[in-house]
Amino acid sequence: PLRVLVTGAAGQIAYSLLFPIANGDVFGKEQPIVLVMLDIPQMVGILEGVCMELQDCALPLLKEVIATDKEEVAFKDLDYALLVGAMPRREGMERKDLLKANVKIFQSQGRALDQYAKKTCKVVVVGNPANTNALICSKFAPSIPAKNFSALTRLDQNRARAQIAAYLGLPCNSVSRTVIWGNHSNTQFPDASNGVVRGLDGVEKSVYDAVANEEWLKGKFLTTVQQRGAAVIKARKLSSAMSAAKAICDHARDWHFGTPAGDFVSMAVISDGNGYGVQNNLMYSFPLTISNGEWRIVEGLNLNDWAKEKLKATEAELIEERDTALSVCEA
Repeated sequence: PLRVLVTGAAGQIAYSLLFPIANGDVFGKEQPIVLVMLDIPQMVGILEGVCMELQDCALPLLKEVIATDKEEVAFKDLDYALLVGAMPRREGMERKDLLKANVKIFQSQGRALDQYAKKTCKVVVVGNPANTNALICSKFAPSIPAKNFSALTRLDQNRARAQIAAYLGLPCNSVSRTVIWGNHSNTQFPDASNGVVRGLDGVEKSVYDAVANEEWLKGKFLTTVQQRGAAVIKARKLSSAMSAAKAICDHARDWHFGTPAGDFVSMAVISDGNGYGVQNNLMYSFPLTISNGEWRIVEGLNLNDWAKEKLKATEAELIEERDTALSVCEA
């Protein structure tokens, strides 16, 4: 069986995430799963209820469920760690406030990964600020390769492709190669400049040609995707959960099985050695292809000066976040 950890397992994202993992929708319909759930001590009662529900789903692939509030139990021998749990962002809260609260959590979880998890463990950080949390986690797990750490920007990619598809009146899977650069924040750059759309007639054309509205692509499209998380919080009074869980599943599935031919996926990964001039030692979202569990940055994409400015702006925010986070760790 694959041993998969979900942290924040009593929370609302996890409630939409646990079933597809246990049902074979992420790691395959023949892959047995040991599902490990971690949350804080005051959530253990809720976790017991989640355990009952998973048992009541009668899922043939689910070999064992472990619910715990102890890191040494949760992180033992992991194949995948989906780090969802974090202090949640409330309406009106700045990401920097979140950063300071969450750095300590991911410092501790990095140490636990280093001590207890398999050295091949793949880590997906969801708790915000996800990019910098992933970097901190990696720093405190030096025995696990930095390339095994990632942060979730697939939700942003899904939002971007859904906006283009809706604009064109097409299914979401007709849009490919539209990606996210940089931070999972409102400085992210949703980039359709290399995007492709397959029409109902099967003919492929560039997103820019299909949409034929550069003002929308550089304006409302951009801001809608960048600010979608805040818009959901304003409407629901809670942050994105169902869509976040779907994106985590997409991210983990593609990392496990590989990317579809001809398409790219967005993941925040370690920036070392990239060909786009992004500073090393950042968790930065790039377009990737994945094969045999190994990701590669898609190199050589054409970016105009406007796009390059967007990459720099989100890089600057990540540098600032990283430096703040490291100073909190040292304090």
